[in-house]
Amino acid sequence: MSDIGIEPAVFERRGDTIQASLSLVLDNHMDEVWAALTQPARLVDWLAPGEIELKPGGAAKLDFADSGIVIRSTVSAIEAPKLLEYSWSAPGEPDRPLRWELEPLGAMVRLNLTLTVPASEDAGRSAAGWAAHLEMLAAALAGVPIKFPFEVFKAARDEYREQLAAELAS
Repeated sequence: MSDIGIEPAVFERRGDTIQASLSLVLDNHMDEVWAALTQPARLVDWLAPGEIELKPGGAAKLDFADSGIVIRSTVSAIEAPKLLEYSWSAPGEPDRPLRWELEPLGAMVRLNLTLTVPASEDAGRSAAGWAAHLEMLAAALAGVPIKFPFEVFKAARDEYREQLAAELAS
């Protein structure tokens, strides 16, 4: 699916939610990756214009102007520069927690992303969107920002939907 090393997604049903875990290894220092996940000037390179207050209960605001989606959430967990969690939800929507975890690997970093969505939603599509954004993150960290990679998204969406259907059927 991708040439940057995104590992295959792992899905798990947990009651009335589905949890997807994505992971990749980045050839960057922890501080660089943390900055890309948290600093407004860096978020715009791979995600959306926005701001995240780096404290428990802090505001997490992201504005996807092209799609009309505005995320206004709250930081639910933070341990700089290793852990950041907030919900990927607009006001009035169900919580869709995102948990970013960074693990040093010598001079590199393993980035683990766990997202949780209601089981009634298209978890394959959600995970595919994040796979595409992880591709954008890796490119931005390499100094060559890219636009949203729709081909990565479409391939991942189809793969993840098939994977989910097989896993949920068993």
